[in-house]
Amino acid sequence: MVQQARWRIGILLAGALCSTVFGQNTSYLLGPGDQISVTLRDRKEIEIKPTVIGLDGTVELPYAGRLRAEGLSTEQIAREIESKLTSVVRDPKVTVEVTDYGSQPVSVLGAVNRPGVVQLRGRKSLVEVLSLAEGLKTEAGNVIKITRVKSYGPVPLTNAKEDVTGQYVTADVSIKGLLSGSAPEANIQIRPHDVITVPRAELIYVLGNVHKPGGFPLAERESMTVLQAIALAEGVQPGAVTQNCKILRSTGAGPRTEVAVDVKKMLQNQAPDQPLLPNDILFIPNNASRAVGLRILEAGVQMATGVVIWGR
Repeated sequence: MVQQARWRIGILLAGALCSTVFGQNTSYLLGPGDQISVTLRDRKEIEIKPTVIGLDGTVELPYAGRLRAEGLSTEQIAREIESKLTSVVRDPKVTVEVTDYGSQPVSVLGAVNRPGVVQLRGRKSLVEVLSLAEGLKTEAGNVIKITRVKSYGPVPLTNAKEDVTGQYVTADVSIKGLLSGSAPEANIQIRPHDVITVPRAELIYVLGNVHKPGGFPLAERESMTVLQAIALAEGVQPGAVTQNCKILRSTGAGPRTEVAVDVKKMLQNQAPDQPLLPNDILFIPNNASRAVGLRILEAGVQMATGVVIWGR
């Protein structure tokens, strides 16, 4: 199920990327930071170098002077330039292109393959922006967090709310709903200066006498059980003392508590499978490691997760 969901988002992202790269977007409106190139047809003697639109939304061009560019399309500003050049050139034909985008930045942070700042270059949905960040990592968590400057309008999601300053609107998007297509309304239009944050999934750690010790992301599920965690660790090794396992559970600021677990009875269906909580450490001992202390186990967590976090 999880792999199918990841496959679906890969197809969606690939399609969005193709439309981003190859599609013609005529709705782009110029803004401060964009660089434009101005060309006069059949007038090679008049050269206008690429120029950046200033923070005040205007651009200074030879022969045409200072023009208001912010909020105009390339076609609209081309007509404005033509009207200014009629006193210099007979029947000017002007073409304007954006040679560098800089007015519609969006920050994409966290568990994506290419975090950083991307430019919208017109209208883009959430899936399309994630495609520009090369998609989600396998350790992505359960939600995508969106933060928007209030002046750019509301976030059209039912859980949207203002922050304490009243200057921003925040909302959460369920990754599971976005991946499965069960919540198409979650694929909202992204606005300039939005911040898209994809937190990493919380982990369950399995250490000791198992085939693949390490940290396992919860991802779409909110919890997992002892036997599910052992299955992700590819089972116990020969010599494991499964009746003397333990869960080390964080209680906040204090030391972890120790919970005894009889995995042997669980495997024999003589005891219920026990749920694990985020950041739990499940330790499967052997005869030589039955008395391993908490500090050694927590050091093992650092070593295991420092080497690899296993995706599913």
